[in-house]
Amino acid sequence: MEVIIRETYDEMSQVAARMISDQLLRKPNSVLGLATGSTPIAVYRELVRLHREEGLDFSQIKTFNLDEYLGLAPTHPQSYRYFMNNHLFDHVNIPRGNIRFPYGHAHAVETFCEWYEAEIERCGGIDIQLLGVGTDGHIAFNEPGSSLGSRTRLKTLTEQTVRDNARFFDDIDQVPRFAITMGVGTILESKKICVLASGMGKADIVAQAIEGPVTASVTASALQLHRDVVVIVDADAACKLARADYYRWVHDQKSRLHQRDG
Repeated sequence: MEVIIRETYDEMSQVAARMISDQLLRKPNSVLGLATGSTPIAVYRELVRLHREEGLDFSQIKTFNLDEYLGLAPTHPQSYRYFMNNHLFDHVNIPRGNIRFPYGHAHAVETFCEWYEAEIERCGGIDIQLLGVGTDGHIAFNEPGSSLGSRTRLKTLTEQTVRDNARFFDDIDQVPRFAITMGVGTILESKKICVLASGMGKADIVAQAIEGPVTASVTASALQLHRDVVVIVDADAACKLARADYYRWVHDQKSRLHQRDG
């Protein structure tokens, strides 16, 4: 697990966007796993800029999003499909047929989840998965206590997650209590994972996820088991990391190595 610490949210977002753009330049038909929420907004904004100003091409990629609220139509302003259209899909040249998304109005949810898993496999697996981390340490909607081998499925949201997401709705009673989500096991099969966290409110859980034990109580901690994870955080989110100086030193040494080799 590589930890990259940047001073500001915008700086960390630029690092993540460049990582994704480098992936697309190496492999134009990459399969991207995408996340929603406030944290990746600046990443998507930078990817849109790279598309418009530098010609970053999205025409051959395929995408799979992590999750979606059960019961919200794609046109609902608080659905995650609406979020992705607003922040990325409507502003780049990705064919709509290349977008895969959990369907919040699925009637046969179990059958849909099986199809979603099969689609990921059919497309060759996810090349790079973008993740955020919840305040209780969840990734996607894999709430505390989720199986670390779980697959795409219907998940009941915790009271903490409902409270955290209430700021996006007019009333907390409007926040859905269920979501379709990729499982931890599904996420861990991605070839590369990029994790984002920003702000003091994430500092404690970032430290637990990176430096604490691997536990289903903090599903983000399962990422310690993955062979290729990059965690990108701002200074506030990194302030509780016991080995922050070491992470900065490692990144500095790698940068020097790349400059020498280049």
